[in-house]
Amino acid sequence: MLVLVLSVVFAVALDLALGDPKNKYHPTAWIGILIGKFAPSARSNNPKLERLGGMVLVASVTTLVGALLYLVDHTFAYLNNLDLGVAKILVLVTSVFVIGLLLKTTIAIKGMQRHASKIMESLSRDDLDGARANLSMIVKRNTKNLDRQHIISATLESISENIVDGITGPLFYFAFFGLAGAFVYRAVNTADSMIGYKTDLFRNLGWFGANCDKVLNFVPSRLTSMIMVFAGAIVGCNWKDSAKIMKRDGSKTESTNAGYPMATMAGALGVKFEKLDHYVLGDGNTEFTEKHFKTAIYMMKVTAILFAGMFTIPVIIVLSFLGWWNLA
Repeated sequence: MLVLVLSVVFAVALDLALGDPKNKYHPTAWIGILIGKFAPSARSNNPKLERLGGMVLVASVTTLVGALLYLVDHTFAYLNNLDLGVAKILVLVTSVFVIGLLLKTTIAIKGMQRHASKIMESLSRDDLDGARANLSMIVKRNTKNLDRQHIISATLESISENIVDGITGPLFYFAFFGLAGAFVYRAVNTADSMIGYKTDLFRNLGWFGANCDKVLNFVPSRLTSMIMVFAGAIVGCNWKDSAKIMKRDGSKTESTNAGYPMATMAGALGVKFEKLDHYVLGDGNTEFTEKHFKTAIYMMKVTAILFAGMFTIPVIIVLSFLGWWNLA
């Protein structure tokens, strides 16, 4: 239990302080390379066979990733349950460092802040093309003709979605299944971001990955939204409107899950998020400022800390007492 609790604290603190390593050292990037390498082999002119190929692709990648991290989990579990005397302290410290470091690679707090900041910096220079280009790297929508306000809106929406996809989702599954759970979640999420588009090119190939992502995010997205309400209260936002808009507008997006954290953020900031011809979330106006951006980043960080403290760590402690975990 102690190893897992300290690993969560270490992972969140490390990400808040340093952010992501370069892609060539990042396990999520390796997962993306693996998906990209085998995706062409899963393609077919037959829609049913292509769907089957997509299922095999996602199942194969998640099984491989899950098996490798399951081995890491249980290696440290075995070592921590040995009677090693004074050396047990060294094993415990090493366990926390390795597990925490690996868990850290599944979450992206600082990384999202850095990327979103690049968009805002481009806007501060009136470089709309640069802002659109940076935005296109984190959203699925067409950014080519977005004006300044819609660029900021999409940025804030992406920050909201990232709270689940890039922070609380991995922490949720780590609480129940350790590193294997966090990395399988990340693998599914990566597959969805790469091939889960509803376009002719990926409609069949990405169908299974997109639906797996939908299932895995169902509980985390709603739980995260409730914790975001507490985060909004802490950072000085209107938590009552945040809760009201979450309940009213959370189901208005095409995505089953993404609308909940976005609606919660819109209510907290007192603004209106709008994706042209798709949805409108919130009761506020669509005039966004630098203050809205800074508050959204602050809420993301506070939500990450609250989620770890209010959900992940308590669940680990309870499951440990129930005998689910056998780490020290």
